[in-house]
Amino acid sequence: MAMAAGLGTCIFSLPSLQRLSTATTTAASFSSLRTCSPSSPLLFSTILTPKTRQYSSAMKASSPSTTFTESQDLKVNTIPTKPIEGQKTGTSGLRKKVKVFMEENYLANWIQALFNSLPPEDYKNALLVLGGDGRYFNKEAAQLIIKIAAGNGVGKILVGKEGILSTPAVSAIIRKRKANGGFIMSASHNPGGPEYDWGIKFNYSSGQPAPESITDMIYGNTLSISEIKLADIPDVDLSSVGITKYGNFSVEIVDPVSDYLDLMEDVFDFSLIRSLVSRSDFRFTFDAMHAVTGAYAKPIFVDKLGASPDSICNGVPLEDFGHGHPDPNLTYAKDLVNIMYSDNGPDFGAASDGDGDRNMILGRQFFVTPSDSVAIIAANAQEAIPYFQSGPKGLARSMPTSGALDRVAEKLNLPFFEVPTGWKFFGNLMDAGTLSICGEESFGTGSDHIREKDGIWAVLAWLSIIAYKNKNKNPGEELISISEIVKEHWATYGRNYFSRYDYEECESAGANEMINYLRDLISKSKQGDKYGVYSLQFADDFTYKDPVDGSVASKQGVRFVFTDGSRIIFRLSGTGSAGATVRIYIEQFEPDVSKHDLDAQVALKPLIDLALSVSKLKEFTGREKPTVIT
Repeated sequence: MAMAAGLGTCIFSLPSLQRLSTATTTAASFSSLRTCSPSSPLLFSTILTPKTRQYSSAMKASSPSTTFTESQDLKVNTIPTKPIEGQKTGTSGLRKKVKVFMEENYLANWIQALFNSLPPEDYKNALLVLGGDGRYFNKEAAQLIIKIAAGNGVGKILVGKEGILSTPAVSAIIRKRKANGGFIMSASHNPGGPEYDWGIKFNYSSGQPAPESITDMIYGNTLSISEIKLADIPDVDLSSVGITKYGNFSVEIVDPVSDYLDLMEDVFDFSLIRSLVSRSDFRFTFDAMHAVTGAYAKPIFVDKLGASPDSICNGVPLEDFGHGHPDPNLTYAKDLVNIMYSDNGPDFGAASDGDGDRNMILGRQFFVTPSDSVAIIAANAQEAIPYFQSGPKGLARSMPTSGALDRVAEKLNLPFFEVPTGWKFFGNLMDAGTLSICGEESFGTGSDHIREKDGIWAVLAWLSIIAYKNKNKNPGEELISISEIVKEHWATYGRNYFSRYDYEECESAGANEMINYLRDLISKSKQGDKYGVYSLQFADDFTYKDPVDGSVASKQGVRFVFTDGSRIIFRLSGTGSAGATVRIYIEQFEPDVSKHDLDAQVALKPLIDLALSVSKLKEFTGREKPTVIT
């Protein structure tokens, strides 16, 4: 973005930043971890070679009248800028291609707009946290964020070593250190690398994503921004734990794992989990997908819980996630799926995503849907997890997530909430003391121990449940398996058959036309309308009124709910960086135990066909097949 004309010819730019790749700087810690390969011997993870990268275009301005202020040796440059289009956040921050963020002032404008949107007491002389998932561009971005934070009067910023902090860890640190908020550098489960995605979001003082009232204000300020406040300080060494001071401003580099691990030990019975994981007749595989949980897997699963180092796959965080797509589902975590569905697969498998907040749970030749996962965790939490020894306070799910959790809440007589997609909607309920366990069908599960979904928490929760179910099993006795745990749950509560079809990077115009068509269709619908063999109970565009603060979120998903409890739901996702992702959710409840062993795609085929027909998806998007089926 070019600067306004007439500002002179003097050019201000950040110094070129040089660094080694994340993979190289973390290689020593993870060199013993293997890549997932079901058909080959154990292989050591490939380490990216060191490289030097120039970064000189993200923060430029020109003005002969650039102003300087002095504050105990901290010099602040006031840099003229002008608005840049397209900086409105989605459901979880601002996500674009890396090259977009590297454009002149693009990232700097958004960060400054954030400070312009916060009350001064939320950042002046305050403590903030900064970390990310290790993806390409994080270290350059960290240096820029640190300097803008200092320039705006922040007192101290805590940064994960090498810029590494999982999203759950940022939330945990904010809460433990009583920080005023924190920056998370991540595009979550989106691919990383020079040609792919980058993202930034801000979490508030209880560790939750900033509410829409703040993100809307940030967007408004990106449309009127005129200057950036940048401290004139050198780049910070992110490789060593310690504190560096610049006048009244200080930067503390912290171990990315320690505070989070302390919290996990408070939540779970590690001795119970260790009794399972260390058994010779129990095999466990965790796929970090070359993402941020690679930094956490060995300290937690191997060092603390006694798992074999061979249990960790793809355990080195890489800037491009090893050319993979760090989304823990049946399509993108195919290495783990192949291992778990092999003839002699492990007893338990799990994966996490780019920034560590999502999870996938697998048994031997058995997939646990995220909707079932949160329901089963909730049903067993009081017995298996010390944190819930007095019982959960309440349960909640996102609207598209299946009704499996509803049935647990009903049986346990617990408060229950249905919220829009986006973890921030759970935060108010947690802060009000009415919600303990919650989840989204998009592989997000968590509790009120923090204010983010938490991939490793979900894995530890499942290990706790398996360990509790098998605590009286002697060596040599057959262990109760994941599939048995799930089928026992279905026998008690019934099975909610569920599937999601994702159509990624559709043309935005066609996707929006489809949603508008569906909204018009539901406006004319009435109870009793026939859709094939299904009879309509109601159809709407989901609206949520927050029971805590009264805020209203509208147009959160078009849903058709039928009299037998079946549902089809249509949404456009806000987590992509290009085009539009169309999501179709299909659900059908089956109380008959004799019908619980059907393949979900077979059981749901009539509803799937109905969803494609009703939406005219092919006509609007031109897409023949989904990118991902869950």
